[in-house]
Amino acid sequence: MSAASPSLAGAGPAASPARRANPAPWLLVGPGALMFLGLVVLPLVLTVILSFHAYDHSTGIKNEFTLAHYTAVFSDSYYLGIFWRTLRIAALTTLICALIGLPEAYILSRMRDPWRSVFLLVIIGPLLVSVVVRAFGWSMLLGSTGLVNQTLQALGFGSVRLLYTETAIVIALVHVMLPFMVIPVWTALQKLDPMVEAAAWTLGASRFTALRRVVMPQVSLGMLSGSLLVFGLSASAFAIPGLLGGRRLKMAATLVYDEYMHELNWPLGAAIAIIVLVANLAIMLAYNRMVEARARRTLG
Repeated sequence: MSAASPSLAGAGPAASPARRANPAPWLLVGPGALMFLGLVVLPLVLTVILSFHAYDHSTGIKNEFTLAHYTAVFSDSYYLGIFWRTLRIAALTTLICALIGLPEAYILSRMRDPWRSVFLLVIIGPLLVSVVVRAFGWSMLLGSTGLVNQTLQALGFGSVRLLYTETAIVIALVHVMLPFMVIPVWTALQKLDPMVEAAAWTLGASRFTALRRVVMPQVSLGMLSGSLLVFGLSASAFAIPGLLGGRRLKMAATLVYDEYMHELNWPLGAAIAIIVLVANLAIMLAYNRMVEARARRTLG
C-alpha cells in the first residue's frame, strides 16, 4: 500500500487538467448573454429606476425617490380603464385567433404538397408586410368611404362606424397575429401520427370525438405557445391601436408613448410600462400553469 501511494499522488496533478472545465460553452454563450444583458436587462433595470424618480412639470425629472407615480396609476380610473381595455382586447384577439387558427392549422396539416406549401405561404405572407402598412390598409377598408362600408350600404345595412373603435383594432390585430397562432399548432400537429386518429375512428369514435379526445390534447402545448405569443404581442401593440384607435381610444402602449413624447413625464411613462409588463407576465404565467396542468391530467 505504501509503494502504491506515491504513484497515486503523482497521478493526481496530472489528471487535474483533464477534469478542468471546458471554456468552449462559455465562449459560445458569452456574446449572446452580453447582448441580452445590454439590450434587455439593462434597459429594463434603468426603466424600473426611472419609475421611482420624482417629476415636476416646471423643472423636469428630480433625483428623488417617490411612489407617487404608481399611486397615481392605481388610484386613477382613467389609467385603470386603459389597462382593462388593453387586457380585454388582447384576450379577445387571442380567443378569435384560437377559434380561427386551430381549424386552419388542422386543415393545413392534412393537405398534401404542393397545396400545403401554397397555403403556408399565404398564412406567412402577411408577416412579410410592415405592420404600419397593414394598419393603413385596414384604415382605408374600415373608413366611412371604405370597401367595408360600401358593401354594407349595398346590402342595405346603412353606414356603420368601424374606424376608431375597438372592433377595428381587434380585426387588424387578428389579421396580424393569426400566423403566430397557426404555426405553433401546425408544428404540434406535424408530430402527431395520423394513424392515432384513424385508430380512434376504427374503435367507433366519431370525427368530432376523435378530434376532441385525441387531437386536441396533443396540440394543447402548441396552442399554449401560440396563445402566449398572440396575447403578449396584442397587449403591447402600438402601431395598430395608434392608427385605428385614434387619439381617444388608447391602449397601454399608446399611453406610454404619450407620457414619454407629449407630456414628457418619463417617470410616469416608465411606471405604466412596468405595471403593464408585470401584469402581462402574471397573466401569461397563470395561463401557462393552467394549460400545462390540464395537459398533464389529460396525457398523464
